[in-house]
Amino acid sequence: MNPGYCYLVGAGPGDLGLCTLRAKELIEQADVLVYDYLSNPEMLRWTPEGCEQIYAGKKAGDHAIPQGGINQLLIDKAKEGKTVVRLKGGDPMVFGRGGEEAQELRAAGIPFEIVPGISSTIAGPCYAGIPVTHRAHNTQLTIFTGHEDPTKAESSIDYEQIAKAPGTKVMLMGVGRMAPITESLIKAGAAPETPVAMVRWATTGQQQTLVGTLATIAQKIEDTGFKAPAVCTIGDVVNLREEINWFEERPLFGKSIVVTRTRKQAGDLNRKLALLGADAYEIPTIRIDPPKDMLAFGELVRDSHTYDWIVFTSPNAVDAFFDVFFKLYKDVRSIGGARIAAIGPGTEKKVNAARLTVDLLPDQPGVAENLVECLLRENGTVDHLKFLYVKAEETRDVINELLTKQGAIVDEAIAYRTVPETEDPTGGQARFKESGADVITFTSSSTVDHFLDLGFDIPETTKIASIGPITSATLKENALPVDIEAEEHTIPGLIAAIERYFAT
Repeated sequence: MNPGYCYLVGAGPGDLGLCTLRAKELIEQADVLVYDYLSNPEMLRWTPEGCEQIYAGKKAGDHAIPQGGINQLLIDKAKEGKTVVRLKGGDPMVFGRGGEEAQELRAAGIPFEIVPGISSTIAGPCYAGIPVTHRAHNTQLTIFTGHEDPTKAESSIDYEQIAKAPGTKVMLMGVGRMAPITESLIKAGAAPETPVAMVRWATTGQQQTLVGTLATIAQKIEDTGFKAPAVCTIGDVVNLREEINWFEERPLFGKSIVVTRTRKQAGDLNRKLALLGADAYEIPTIRIDPPKDMLAFGELVRDSHTYDWIVFTSPNAVDAFFDVFFKLYKDVRSIGGARIAAIGPGTEKKVNAARLTVDLLPDQPGVAENLVECLLRENGTVDHLKFLYVKAEETRDVINELLTKQGAIVDEAIAYRTVPETEDPTGGQARFKESGADVITFTSSSTVDHFLDLGFDIPETTKIASIGPITSATLKENALPVDIEAEEHTIPGLIAAIERYFAT
């Protein structure tokens, strides 16, 4: 058997937008993904179905797999003929031990490629408003590690050389040893008043910045309980933070927000919240599964051209409908003269993606009763009109009941089922149990029901955000407060409501 291939890939500093296109391309092709502690867990969603995901994270005193075991794992998986992606936080060759792994692969005869990533040595200070180089302040940048090989007999870090070097110094992996490191630098001649900034979980919504001097930073770390992982910047450029700090000024910066949509849908809401600075993380509560009677659904889709109206009640319903439709028909015009109604803008967007126009949107997006009112107003009467109602198995029957009461002929097309999500791929459940959140978002009644089924204790300080009145009613039925409700019952409306809440 020919050996597979191993890619040593830089995952970037944490912000998903700072991952390279090459990295994403390789993750999408991986048979095996070996990822570390500092890799953004959202990258796991890029893996193809069937990809083996192996966590090899290393924190101080807690290594999921020792380095020697990681090296052998990469070799063994590649020898099975697999495409192996070794995903490493930052850049694999900047204190990432990528060089060692490459040497082991070469010795074993495994072909490999090294994919650079954006290192936290430059990204961390940047997101804290600190330029590592600036013409008015420095002409040199020195990068060093605060964590050396513990098996070495003595330190190879020349603190005297570092102290005397002009310009900015950036240190990785030194939070736990800051006192002896700063003492060594001062003893070697560095000015005690030299500004220092520590940036924790840089480029993410969890980012924290602690500023001091060489003389004070170690004590500040102890007093505040500041923890790794963090990047340390030493030099006058730290003072520029007061002028050009940008990331930490975003409206939702520092707010931890739980997203409870399906795993497939959560990413979009996560990204939009992250753009506002939020620390958004997933607890997928539901999964979209096919209907129990796929044949019956397929027959209704096949006959969709015979209806006067097709009513879609969710983006998932649209996806399921056209997935079957385009297996039966090659041309979207085969839908015939049927007019289309959508419950809201998100659903309309999905219909538009199929190159069709929505003929009717309700005045109050997301409200089924209002959708029926608008249909009645549009048609004058629905007596003897044929409606294909494309819905989830669990969706309320209010549209069917109200239309039927007005004399319409309604066929329900069960397009999908929402079932409990049993996996925790990004560790969101464990994180919520440990530290809670500032806000939990709910985008449907089913997300409420399935979230409660997980049995979490919700802290009193956690705010509940609802996409609209139907979801809010379900929350209240379960004795949960509704602190935030979207005026426009859409994802953008929900985000706007959260932003407004914290602004006031």
